Amino acid sequence: MNPRQNCLECLQRIPPSTFEAALWISLEHDAGVDLGQTRELLAELQRRISAALPLIPAAELAQPLLRQMATIGFQQDDVAQPKPQVALLHKIVERRRGQPLGLALVALELARRLEIPLEGVNFPGHFLLRVPGADHTFDPCDGRRLYPKDCRELLLRQFGPDIALKAEHMVTATPVAMIQRLSRNLRHLHQINDDFMASLKDANRVLELGQANTSDYLARASLYQHLECPQAERFDLEHALLLSDDPVQRIRLTQRLVQLPSGRAIH
Repeated sequence: MNPRQNCLECLQRIPPSTFEAALWISLEHDAGVDLGQTRELLAELQRRISAALPLIPAAELAQPLLRQMATIGFQQDDVAQPKPQVALLHKIVERRRGQPLGLALVALELARRLEIPLEGVNFPGHFLLRVPGADHTFDPCDGRRLYPKDCRELLLRQFGPDIALKAEHMVTATPVAMIQRLSRNLRHLHQINDDFMASLKDANRVLELGQANTSDYLARASLYQHLECPQAERFDLEHALLLSDDPVQRIRLTQRLVQLPSGRAIH
């Protein structure tokens, strides 16, 4: 199987192997990635963190786990012009720097190995973690506890006052949702770094994982526009038009479709 097929197969396992699925994405982008080395690094992290954890019930170990990760250098990568390495899992394990989702994927895998209850929360703009059933979440970047008031402030800082905290923001992230979110992050990172073919791989994976939205089709249409592939761009614009509920957006999409050249290009 190729890396994409291995990634999808990991998600079909019972239980799914989210960390392994994310590693196969790294290999899809770089055939030289040594997955065995990444697994060895993670095993060493597991041994080091396990030895430092306090002797308390497993249900209380989530925050100590995240604190230990921060102590040994895991933190958010806040560079102004981020590179794909802030989302590629093998680089996050190696550098101990990354986006919140990538740090969370490492924490979730360590928690799974150490039998510590922990789950992902698909919070907009900043992925979070939570002990199942708890009244608070954790920031995967430093282990800080976040209560509803903190989550509202996080939304305010990222999106402004026009978005209110909703129950849907606190939904537990499924393995597929995490890998799809990771793929969207990588799609964006590759595109802003002008690697359109790599970004197209991520855009295709987003759609292959299912439940794609209007923005996903528009994002891939933009890539096809850069790659001068009007027929593929037309396909995605038509799907975006079918999914859109915004009258203004529908008018703009219709106008854009009319303006597309009729020539064919294949990528």
